[in-house]
Amino acid sequence: MDREPDIFDRLMAAPLLRPLQPFWQKHREALLYLFFGGLTTLLSILLFWLFTALGLDVLIANVLSWILAVLFAYLTNAKWVFEARPQGFGERLRLLLRFYAGRLATLGAEELLLWLFIKRLGLPPMPVKIAAQLVVIVLNYVVSKLLVFRKKEKKE
Repeated sequence: MDREPDIFDRLMAAPLLRPLQPFWQKHREALLYLFFGGLTTLLSILLFWLFTALGLDVLIANVLSWILAVLFAYLTNAKWVFEARPQGFGERLRLLLRFYAGRLATLGAEELLLWLFIKRLGLPPMPVKIAAQLVVIVLNYVVSKLLVFRKKEKKE
């Protein structure tokens, strides 16, 4: 490990979890992405529910929940999942803009799914929102891994 152990590494070093260390070390990024992706999804769904319960249109409620969930996702993905180490304000800003651009693309896909299945086909909002989130999780990982937090090749 070429970094300081974080809270997750210390947790996995606990006696009860120690047998899982090899699996953890091999799949750390994916496991953390699933963990924080799950929290982001839960946050998005709860905010969507709250905003629709307050009487907002489902598409507006989705955009508002998206803005807040993406901010949470950026902070957790940059720090723990992909361990981004941007240097300086300019690099931090470029990383944030790439993250939001990628998420904006998947928001478009999600909005299309919500519009089609809720507005056009009349299906209930919450099951559609949850199903759309599953599609978005996969798309977001691909975008984040390949476009946003890609590792620079080390020159030897």
